[in-house]
Amino acid sequence: METLQRTANRGSVSTGYDVDNSLKFEADNTEYLSHSSSGGSGTKVTYSFWCKRTELDSSSYMQVSGISTSSETVRFMFYQDTVRVDAGNSSTGKILVTNRKFRDTSAWYHFFVVIDTTLSTEGDRHQLYVNGVRETDFSTEQYPTQDFSVATDQSNATWRYGAYDSTYYKFSGYLAECYRLDGIAAAHTDFGEFDSDSGIWKPKKYSGSFGSNGHYLKFDNSSSLGADSSGNGNTFTLNNITSSDQCTDVPTNNFSTFNPLVRVNNNPTISEGGMKVTGGGGTWNQAFGTIGVANGKWYFEVKVVDASDTGYFGLSTHPAIPDNVGSGQVMYNTSFMVGAASGIDYYYWQNGSQTSNESTGWGNLSNGDVLGFAIDLDSSTRTCTVYRNNTALSGTASNPFDLPTNMQTGFVFPLYVQYENNLDYWRLGGFTENVPDSSASDANGYGNFEYAPPSGYYAICTKNLAEYG
Repeated sequence: METLQRTANRGSVSTGYDVDNSLKFEADNTEYLSHSSSGGSGTKVTYSFWCKRTELDSSSYMQVSGISTSSETVRFMFYQDTVRVDAGNSSTGKILVTNRKFRDTSAWYHFFVVIDTTLSTEGDRHQLYVNGVRETDFSTEQYPTQDFSVATDQSNATWRYGAYDSTYYKFSGYLAECYRLDGIAAAHTDFGEFDSDSGIWKPKKYSGSFGSNGHYLKFDNSSSLGADSSGNGNTFTLNNITSSDQCTDVPTNNFSTFNPLVRVNNNPTISEGGMKVTGGGGTWNQAFGTIGVANGKWYFEVKVVDASDTGYFGLSTHPAIPDNVGSGQVMYNTSFMVGAASGIDYYYWQNGSQTSNESTGWGNLSNGDVLGFAIDLDSSTRTCTVYRNNTALSGTASNPFDLPTNMQTGFVFPLYVQYENNLDYWRLGGFTENVPDSSASDANGYGNFEYAPPSGYYAICTKNLAEYG
């Protein structure tokens, strides 16, 4: 029976330890980290990292340690949405594959693996924990023999994050707090703990030793993103990774991104950490944010990369699929949208039907335009002020658009709608490859915007939600 992991950390709990940075990986750009090992213990190794998926590929590696002269590897990968961890290859029988599926693209997972082949109990020699809970339900369950030496002890081993190599099994998403301990069988509680109020697993600062060939990557230095903070100097080489891949979407402050689970016929394409959408397929395309808001004041931005086709941006109620999706109708319930290529206009939809379409005389969208959406869900009438390049389109900031009747209560989600092909947009406060010139943030210092949010409006992230949502 297929199961979903629903206990992932959405960054909404208070914590005594804040993670400041993550690193974004994009499979299409072949982005990964690599480091040639000088050897180490082959009987005891611990690795721990936090991961947020943004694309549901059939197979992708978060980390791998392998050697060129042998098929033996220590690796961790998503395998058709399950998790596979290896302490060797299939012919030598050292593989665990979960029955549980990990498809939550809105949250962070903590993965912890410890290998200790000196133990007498076979099932304890290779252990996997997810969000503080040991996995025990496997479709494939194979363990190393006692005192077996895994590939990490070889001087020609290479440790990688984000891909098996430059060709195979490349990962799209975020990694944070990446540890390897050499010759040490640590406990999962050395890296995380359950929040006393919510029961959610949250990060904890590791205070133990690393062993001579261990490492700790926290991605806090934009000029040296592969730097090792363990003190061992095991710095990783960057492969197609730049300073713009350093992100503040982290396990202790989770940002809204585009959701690959809610699309029409797998369109549009979602990439760059869930912050870029590219239309395609010659039909209507839609994408929704992973985080909805029900109260408070919120801000997000859209940057137009290619304004040659028709595209709209705005807000929607929880996605619903009308019966006529197959005839080309858009897959949303109630929404407010602003956009278009030949003359900016706006639309109101209610219960899957268009109720208003207004031409504005505001001119056309151009490549490089930034649309800002300031959403007020606390006023007696919910409203949205729309800005183009920091100038309010709705007349003035004091004269915003009223949201549709069915959006006056409940949750609303950022929305993207586009027809035809080749329309790229970036949004939701987390520009990466398309870096904003100003790198503005909200009053709490969160977000990565082209323009500062209006006073009292905040980026859609879980620290702000905990305070204002």
